[in-house]
Amino acid sequence: MKPPKTVPEVELSWEISADEITAILAGSHSNPFAVLGVHQAGDAFVARCFIPGAEEVTAMTLDGGIVGELNQLHADGLFAGPVSLAKLQPVRYRARRGDAEWAVTDPYSFGPVLGPMDDYFAREGSHLRLFDKMGAHLIKHDGAQGIHFAVWAPNAQRVSVVGDFNGWDGRRHVMRFRADSGIWEIFAPDVPLGVAYKFEIRGHDGVLLPLKADPFARRSELRPKTASIAAAELEQAWEDEAHLKHWRETDKRRQPISIYEVHAGSWQRRQDGTMLSWDELASSLIPYCVDMGFTHIEFLPITEHPYDPSWGYQTTGLYAPTARFGEPEGFARFVNGCHKVGIGVILDWVPAHFPTDEHGLGWFDGTALYEHEDPRKGFHPDWNTAIYNFGRTEVVSYLVNNALYWAEKFHLDGLRVDAVASMLYLDYSRKHGEWIPNEYGGNENLEAVRFLQDLNIRIYGQHSNVMTIAEESTSWPKVSQPVHEGGLGFGFKWNMGFMHDTLSYMKRDPVHRKHHHNELTFGLLYAYSENFVLPLSHDEVVHGKGSLIAKMPGDDWQKFANLRAYYAYMWGYPGKKLLFMGQEFAQWSEWSEDRSLDWNLLQYRMHEGMRRLVRDLNFTYRSKPALHERDCEGEGFEWLIADDGENSVFAWQRKAPGQKPIVVITNFTPVYRENYLLRLPSAGRWREILNTDADIYGGSGRGNGGRVQAVDAGGNITCSITLPPLATIMLEPEN
Repeated sequence: MKPPKTVPEVELSWEISADEITAILAGSHSNPFAVLGVHQAGDAFVARCFIPGAEEVTAMTLDGGIVGELNQLHADGLFAGPVSLAKLQPVRYRARRGDAEWAVTDPYSFGPVLGPMDDYFAREGSHLRLFDKMGAHLIKHDGAQGIHFAVWAPNAQRVSVVGDFNGWDGRRHVMRFRADSGIWEIFAPDVPLGVAYKFEIRGHDGVLLPLKADPFARRSELRPKTASIAAAELEQAWEDEAHLKHWRETDKRRQPISIYEVHAGSWQRRQDGTMLSWDELASSLIPYCVDMGFTHIEFLPITEHPYDPSWGYQTTGLYAPTARFGEPEGFARFVNGCHKVGIGVILDWVPAHFPTDEHGLGWFDGTALYEHEDPRKGFHPDWNTAIYNFGRTEVVSYLVNNALYWAEKFHLDGLRVDAVASMLYLDYSRKHGEWIPNEYGGNENLEAVRFLQDLNIRIYGQHSNVMTIAEESTSWPKVSQPVHEGGLGFGFKWNMGFMHDTLSYMKRDPVHRKHHHNELTFGLLYAYSENFVLPLSHDEVVHGKGSLIAKMPGDDWQKFANLRAYYAYMWGYPGKKLLFMGQEFAQWSEWSEDRSLDWNLLQYRMHEGMRRLVRDLNFTYRSKPALHERDCEGEGFEWLIADDGENSVFAWQRKAPGQKPIVVITNFTPVYRENYLLRLPSAGRWREILNTDADIYGGSGRGNGGRVQAVDAGGNITCSITLPPLATIMLEPEN
């Protein structure tokens, strides 16, 4: 190899033009990599650096060998000069000012980290590991350790990463632009984990935008601070292979699924009113759910959000578990703890819209980047939020990658996708003239449809243990049918009709219910059109709606009896179950996100009785295959009494191949009925396996003494049964 020339022999103008000096010092240079760092000139090399505060600078190799003294081009800290190097390589500088001395590794002397295939797949929208490439990652690059930053801002004039490590000075770490993908990146050597950072962006018009948090940040500052934090790669010793294997290999439609919906910030709080950490939640919430028999915990959104009363539905950090409950590793430990005892974890996920906080995604690079530019498609009038541009490849990729991220990194069991109806309809909450028809003149958002289909194809293709659940409040067809059959591809859909109709019925005085009998029978006309989850969710106990117990008519005894009968009716009805926290023990007050549930109520007989009932319902539902194996198939249900509106009595049998049937009978009036004639599927003795009027649940203790006898009278199998007031009973054949 030809030896390098010595410094005195270099005949090279290492100076730069006044315009470029001005641009570097002003932080307006769009490509400082072309000026700063190490550059070859013939057989020699020059180095240029910008180190504010320095008066003298010595250039060195990474191992400390001195390769040149640089000359000051500008008193604000711009230096340049020839360096004695054998090849292009990263360098480090020793800067001095008076008696002070410090080292700076030159970020501009490092080559790019991303490659052309990253650009290609990112632009195409087929990159399924963007979360490993974008954001902030600790890596070793060209012999140095530091943080690699990458952000998508294709229309920006200049992007810098700023943070604690550079005094939030946007001139220090101006990023390299990758024109093929619109991504800006930089390797920042010697930057440690845990630093706070944001992106400083100059729009295409040169205007400096508000500092932006990292869309791919895996950790954020605790509100009211809004910076992103350079986080370590998630490390968790997972102990859940048996749990994941079970859900990978089973048909989820035929498994018992009973979901406990939880707002992590208010399920329980410390004595001083502050929120529990993930580890504290794990020590109390997980054992509670095990004891109560729930199969899954579904959290209201736990991604980073600035405003507590949004409950997480207006998120500014889709990749970061909120700092309210501690570090991301705490959430991973929580999920692992759930899986070790067989409980799944579902995340409420919000790809429909995002808030317009200035540090968030809104007008990210000075243009409508993540949102649709036209407010008729890009602004949500109900929530004053921005709507994602589902027609943009990179936006769809950002969202799909986020779903895959939670499934892979945190082993989540499911995603409940919020506000699907608002995504599917272009005229959702809009008047005539306020929306744009699709290419065929319709109101269907075809871009959102394609996004949801792609989302489900990717999720189920890579993580078959995961289920997706749509909160879709209209009659859009085939929400939970496969994409190849023209469906959206979700695993399940919330049955909003069941929730609406049954609560409408239950609110009525029992004397009037006979006039509204069809509110409970109508649902069976469509009960198998989708794979349904029956939701009694947070939406029913907020915004002045009161709690479930408060919705029930009558005096206190009747309120509790009504709610007990209703719960057992629901647990016997076809469909998976979901109940919002606090409703399992009949909390009187409406839910509020800023305080704990009223756990003190459990000292009272009626509330403890309600909790016992929900517990027994869960274990009955799980242990009796007839109650869950055909939740989503019509062959699992048969009416026994559907037309006794006069007495407000309903009865049906649940069945599954090779399993004992379960008969469910509900009396929705306070009338105690003896010798009620009921048709049963088979003759012989039937055991009363559950009675909501039992004393242990707070009822009057009336029933059938544990058994009834069905007799065959000429092919007509009937029994005379006692129906307790405002109660549901379940029967199972003894043989």
